[in-house]
Amino acid sequence: MAPTILVEGPYRCFFYSSDGDEPRHIHVQRDNKVAKFWLEPVRLESSGGFNRSEIASIRRLVEKHLNAFKEAWNEHFDPHGS
Repeated sequence: MAPTILVEGPYRCFFYSSDGDEPRHIHVQRDNKVAKFWLEPVRLESSGGFNRSEIASIRRLVEKHLNAFKEAWNEHFDPHGS
């Protein structure tokens, strides 16, 4: 399962339900390319075939929605706040 957290322009932002044992992060997909960004601090983990210019744009998108991504992660992986 890969819950979609946000769709903005051509980008789908999501994480996999099996990602809970990793630090908080978000995957960003466009067509057949998928980049991965750690959220604390925001840092590129894998570029997934995107060019440098587009990665910079995606990073800005991640930073813009950072709080929403963190909240969605917490709600999905720790819904009771334990």
